[in-house]
Amino acid sequence: MQIFTCCWNMASEAEYSAFEEKVRRTVYLDNLSPQVTEPVVRKAISQFGTVKNVQFIPNYLETKNIPVSALVEMENPRQANAIVSEISHRPFMVGGIPRPVRAREAKPEMFEDRPAKPGRKIEFRWVETKDPDFEVANKLKQLAKDHALEVDIALNQQLEDEEKLAERQQGALKANHEKYEMINGVITDGTAKRLAQHYHIPVADECF
Repeated sequence: MQIFTCCWNMASEAEYSAFEEKVRRTVYLDNLSPQVTEPVVRKAISQFGTVKNVQFIPNYLETKNIPVSALVEMENPRQANAIVSEISHRPFMVGGIPRPVRAREAKPEMFEDRPAKPGRKIEFRWVETKDPDFEVANKLKQLAKDHALEVDIALNQQLEDEEKLAERQQGALKANHEKYEMINGVITDGTAKRLAQHYHIPVADECF
């Protein structure tokens, strides 16, 4: 059996403290459209304060047209808290419909480049079939596969729901446009003015 140990990304107390401060001023944004770019996110979030960094989180389980997530680092924790509070209470769109963005506080494990806590040692070792930990490792492997399957099912359901929502929104937009065209038509051809005169309704001339 081959055993080896490795200290991974070991950080000093000061470095880890700086990382924790970065986490506190960072917001996790989810349900972003795959077409959204960093400049779009910066422009949308800049209304809450100064955006220092935008880091998209890669999805290693799916590569199709699925919602994406990002870590948005602000200038201070107060601005980050304001984003979470605002987006939690009302729909917030980035890059168009139909996806309303979700926001919550960032967690250390969300950062791909997070440093290890000072004094922590990460150990890797190969396990033989007779090793007591072999069964544990096997269960963890199966859990990872089950999780990937569950994620696939959940994402497919989400995409179906979004397609239905997009169709309803498109229908509403079309109906509103038709109403606008009808109103514009009766104003342009003088019908609205004649009706106002017929029923003795005072209407300002600039309305026509």
